[in-house]
Amino acid sequence: SAQRITAVLPYFGYARQDRKDQPRVPITAKLVANVLTVAGADRVLTVDLHAGQIQGFFDIPLDHLYAFTIFADYIRELELDKNLVIVSPDVGGIKTARAYAKKMHCDLAIVDKRRINDKQAEAMHIMGDVEGKNVVIIDDMVATAGSLVEAVTALKKAGALEVYASITHPVLCGEAIERLKNSQIKELVVTDTIPIPNENMIPRIKVLSVASLLGEAIMRIHNEKSISVLFD
Repeated sequence: SAQRITAVLPYFGYARQDRKDQPRVPITAKLVANVLTVAGADRVLTVDLHAGQIQGFFDIPLDHLYAFTIFADYIRELELDKNLVIVSPDVGGIKTARAYAKKMHCDLAIVDKRRINDKQAEAMHIMGDVEGKNVVIIDDMVATAGSLVEAVTALKKAGALEVYASITHPVLCGEAIERLKNSQIKELVVTDTIPIPNENMIPRIKVLSVASLLGEAIMRIHNEKSISVLFD
């Protein structure tokens, strides 16, 4: 029998079901946390949770890693950081986008949008100056890509030069690939927390690996060392 079990979940499923947004809807993220604990996990390791409050759903230690360093290194490789604006695709993502902008020493902008229904969101206007700038949209996941494409369109109308997106989890369901093909996005940069089928790998998608980040965390946990250095 194992002395200690650490569940490594690069992508925490059901993360969007973290609260009751209407009556008689389950908080499935809490259920998943309970199931992992009952199954015998002593610790959980995950990357870029959709909502920070999910950490409070666990009765066991949870280490929440961030893919910032991986994305930041790639942005610098493209030499975008010299004329860059970090963009939050909605008001809810301001905190994360602000952290990126602070560490990248660049300006911040926000896409103000109004959601039509669960599957559609209409981008309204841009809060911040993106004219003549290279833009990187920051988010934790992309599902149908509807909101992302709307944001890209709004940013281009506002005068942005090249529009990139750095999004950790490529759920890419429904018509996401077709929307990306027909959009004005320069490149969608994601990680390999979710495998992308070969048929969905289009030239506009760039996949970065989180293996080194998770590997370092696993080694430190196994050797009972602090993982706080991974948050810097």
